[in-house]
Amino acid sequence: MKIAVVGGGSTYTPELVDGFARLFPDVGELVLVDPARERLDVVGAFAARIFNHYGHSGKVTWTDELDAGLSDASMVIVQLRVGGQRARISDETFPLEYGRIGQETTGAGGLAKALRTVPVVLKVADRAARLAAPGAWIIDFTNPVGIVTRALLDAGHRAIGLCNVAIGFQRRFAGMLRVPPEAVTLDHVGLNHLTWERAAYVDGVDRLPELLSSHLAELAEEMVLPAPVLSTLDCVPSYYLRYFYCHDEVVRAEKGAQTRGQKVAEIEAQLLAMYADPTLDTKPELLGQRGGAFYSEAAVGLIGSLRAGDGQVHSANVRNHGHLPFLPDDAVIEVSCKVDRDGPAPVPITPVGPLQSGLIAHVAGYEELAVAAAVHGGRSRVYRALLAHPLVGQHDVAEALTDRLIAANTAHLAWAR
Repeated sequence: MKIAVVGGGSTYTPELVDGFARLFPDVGELVLVDPARERLDVVGAFAARIFNHYGHSGKVTWTDELDAGLSDASMVIVQLRVGGQRARISDETFPLEYGRIGQETTGAGGLAKALRTVPVVLKVADRAARLAAPGAWIIDFTNPVGIVTRALLDAGHRAIGLCNVAIGFQRRFAGMLRVPPEAVTLDHVGLNHLTWERAAYVDGVDRLPELLSSHLAELAEEMVLPAPVLSTLDCVPSYYLRYFYCHDEVVRAEKGAQTRGQKVAEIEAQLLAMYADPTLDTKPELLGQRGGAFYSEAAVGLIGSLRAGDGQVHSANVRNHGHLPFLPDDAVIEVSCKVDRDGPAPVPITPVGPLQSGLIAHVAGYEELAVAAAVHGGRSRVYRALLAHPLVGQHDVAEALTDRLIAANTAHLAWAR
C-alpha cells in the first residue's frame, strides 16, 4: 500500500513516520510531498532512517512533484500550513487588536487560516481524484479540520477529518483508570475543536463520573478551566473550549505575550538542525513539544480500520446525516465512529443537552458560512462568517476584523488581489 503525505516536509512528519514504522507493517511506500525542497530533503532522509531503525520493510520516498506523490496512492494524508508559521503568528495576533481571541483554529484567526487553506486542499484533492488509486481516501489533518473536511465533502471527495483530541483523552483517562487505552471507548461529541467527553466506557460501564469525582481539579487544570465549569457540564470539554468559556481572560493573557506560533517556529528551527544529523534515527524528545500528541496512533488506527474493515471505534469528522438532530444533515461533526472499509459511521449516543447543543449549532452555522467564504471568496462572505461567529458577533468588530483579515492575507487570497 502506498500512502502519500501532502505537507510531508513539516517538522512534525517524523511523529507520523514513527507511528507507521512501529505499528503499520502494511505500508509498502510512504511518500512525503512538499514544495519546500530544502526542508523536505532533511525531513525525508530522517524519515527513511526511522523506518530503517525499526526494520520496516517499506520504503520512504520524497518529492516536490505533487502528481508523482499522489500517483497510485491508496491513502492521501493532508497536513498543510499555507503561509507557514508567519501566517499562523498573524492569525494569533491581529484579532487581539479588537479584543478578540487570537487563535489558528477559531475566531477570526481560524477563519483566516480556512480562507488560505481550503482552496489549496481542494486543488490537491482534485489531483488525487485523477491520480490516486481507485477508492483512495483523503485523510485531512489540516486545521481547521471541520471546515476543510466539509469543503472536501461538498466537492464530492472521499474524505475523513482527523484530530488527535479524542485519542489524547482516551490515553489520559486510561492512565487514570489503570487500564489499557484500547479498553476505553469515549462518547466524544461536537465539532472539531469544540468537543466534549460525555462518557468513558470500560467493559460497558461509564467510568467518567468516577474520574470527575476523583480527578476534578486535575482535569480542570489540564483544560485550563475553572473546576465549576466541568462540574456544571458534568463532562470534560476539550482544551479549546477555554476560548469560549474564558474568552476575555485568555485575551488579557495573550496581549503582548509570545504566541504559540512564535514558540513553534523556535522549536522547528531546533528540530531541523537535529534531523540533519545523519546519525539520528529516532524521533527526538523535543518533538513532543511541537504539538499533536498521539497523531500518529490516531492516523494508523483510522487507516488500519479503513483497510481491514474491523469496525473499531475512532474519532472522526463526518457528515451529520441526522446524528445530531439539531444540525442540518450536511454539517460536519466530530464524534466517535465505527470504521470499516466503507468509512466511518457515528455510533449511537444519548441526546445532547442545551449546554452543548446551543454552542454546537451556533458554531456549525459559522462553519457553513466559512466554507462559502473560502470556496467563493468576497469581502461580504468573510463579514457574514465573522458576524455569525459567537466570539465575534458584533457588527463593528466584524467589520473591522474583516478588513484586517483580508489585508493580512492578500498574498494568499486570489480574489482579494
